[in-house]
Formats: sequence, C-alpha cells, structure tokens
Amino acid sequence: MINFADEALIEVRSGNGGNGCVAFRREKYIPHGGPNGGDGGKGGDVIFCVKRNLRTLGKLRQKHCFKAKNGGDGQGWNRFGADGEDCVIPVPPGTTIRDAETGEVIYDFTGKAENETFTFLKGGNGGWGNVHFKSSTNQAPKHANPGQRGETRFLKLELSIMADLGLVGFPNAGKSSLLTAFTNARPKIAPYPFTTIIPNLGVLRIDDENDIIIADIPGIIEGASEGLGLGDTFLKHITRTAALIFMIDCSDDNYLSAYETLCGELANYSDILMEKPRIVLCNKIDVEGAYDRAVEIAHKIHETEKDIPVVPVSVLTGNGMKDARQQIISLVNLLEKRQNNEENNTDKESSFGSDFMATRALLDDDDDENVQYPGSEN
Repeated sequence: MINFADEALIEVRSGNGGNGCVAFRREKYIPHGGPNGGDGGKGGDVIFCVKRNLRTLGKLRQKHCFKAKNGGDGQGWNRFGADGEDCVIPVPPGTTIRDAETGEVIYDFTGKAENETFTFLKGGNGGWGNVHFKSSTNQAPKHANPGQRGETRFLKLELSIMADLGLVGFPNAGKSSLLTAFTNARPKIAPYPFTTIIPNLGVLRIDDENDIIIADIPGIIEGASEGLGLGDTFLKHITRTAALIFMIDCSDDNYLSAYETLCGELANYSDILMEKPRIVLCNKIDVEGAYDRAVEIAHKIHETEKDIPVVPVSVLTGNGMKDARQQIISLVNLLEKRQNNEENNTDKESSFGSDFMATRALLDDDDDENVQYPGSEN
C-alpha cells in the first residue's frame, strides 16, 4: 500500500509562551526609573486545514512530528516578545482526526466549507514582565512570570475519500473498466483478480457545471468484513458515499448469490452501508447466456427490493451503458433534490448524509481534470 496512505500517526506540539522580562529603566537624571520588563510572546497554535489538491495522507507519514514555534522572551524597555509561528497541517477532504490512544473522534473534515480550518492546540500564553507587578507598596518588583507550556498530543488521522457513488463488487467484476468508460480515471485493468489494490476516483462529467465523483475500491471477497482479502481495508472509503453501484459478473458461476453475498459483507461491516440507495449493474452480458442470467438476477432482487434499478450491461461492448449512465444521473439528481428539501425542513435530518452535496464541488477550478486522484501518485 505504498501508493495510497489513508492512515497516519503523528505527534503535534503547540509552542511554549515566552518568559516575561525583569528589567529597570536606567537613564541619566532619572534615578527612579522603575520596572520596564516586557511580556513574553504567545506560543504558536497547531491548526489543521483542508487542502483540496491533497489526495492522501502520504506527506504526514513522512513527517511524524509537527511543532509550532515558541513565543519570544520579553525584553527591557517594555519590548514584548514575538508571538510564535503557528503550525498549519494540511489534510485532504474526508480526514478524521482521532486521539491515538483512546480512538475518540476529535474532528471530522466533511469538506462542507471551502476553506475549513480547525485549531486543535492553543499555544501557551506569554509570561508577564515585571512592569505588571509595580504597585504603591512594591515599586521595584524583581520577578516576572514564565511563559505557559504548550501541549503535546498523539493523533491518528484517517482518510475516507469523498465521492458521490461507490463501486462495490467481487474481484474482476468490471468495476475498473466501468470507471474508465464513464470517467477520466485510468486504473489498472487486467484479466485477473485484484488488479485494483488501491482506491481510485473518477469524475463523470454531466455538463459544464455538474460532475459526479465515483470511487472504486479493491474487490470484495466473502469474509472481507472479517479481514479477508483487501476489501476490509478500504470499505471505510465508501461509508461517505451517498449511494452505491453494485457490479455483478454474469459470467461467473456464483452470479445468482453474488448480490446477496455482497450485501452481507457490507452489513457486517456497517449498517450505514446497507441504508444507502443503490443501483445494480449486471456486467458481461456479451458472454453467451449471460443476458438471461442478468434477467434472472433482476427477478430475484425485485422479489424483495422492487425499487432497485437492475441494468444489464457490457462494459466491453458498450451495450446498456447509456441506460446505466442515465440511471446513475437520475439517482444523483433524486438524492440532491431530496437533500435540498430536507435541508429546508429544519425539523428533519437528512437521511442521505451531510457529506453528499459537499462532494459535488470537490474539484477546484484549477485542478487537472485528468488526474486520477489516489492512483496517480507514484
């Protein structure tokens, strides 16, 4: 997993405050000048901010300790110490900050704000100089306050890639081929299982103003929710998606039980995944007898889930792809409309997740549309 870093353990330290100064004014003809020691400067803060051109946590893995600068010490002639420089840590959208020891969620960057920031640790306050301790009974104070110490914390950062739709399926079901056909992504494609070993993102262009971001994770196998294969490692990346696209290989002998098995693995990992709207694509109908199998799959699914669209497709030949694209766009538009209605109703919470609309604007105008986000890193 060298090319894709979705977790990082780091140490962060805010800056110490500068010490106050003990000094006295000494000038010719002014025998009782009095105290004039300045205050210490404030220590720097530790601040996290979203940087949208970041795709992974790889840079944080390379540098484990992040320190803000200490405040400067006060000086004579009422000169205050300089404030310490803040330590600003950029993270990609979808990053969750947890306490490394307890696992408690400290902050979650949902990507809703354009320039979202989070001040995690405050720097220590600077100490008072002796000028603050002058009084009628103590006109020559000879003490000052030391600066306050900064804080040190150990954090675990986790990244869940932000996408509108997540592709789910067994290895070699055609997920990467679908991503290539619909988007600008260029994942590795080969006629053997587990060619996808890192998550990939692609952008499906609807028109000049609207995009749909699709995430492809490594293929899921039976037992993935218990740690088998690669799927368990990356299932968290589809927990933020608004909907799912199930890919079923109609040329496989287990075609009829594939959908049920996939649903079981998602349910074992998180109930949230099973609450998401979905589309089922029955792939490889160009193979002899596969179209009839796709019809059989549709009948079985509609026995219990009548509202789920089931579309027979062949990514290789393009059969059914126009219908599949339209189903995807219709689902996204429906979810967008429902969320807008629920946001206008303050008495209800959106059942489709607060992250969905934020992902629609994930790309900056100056981003390269041809970048395949995580998979493009070497």
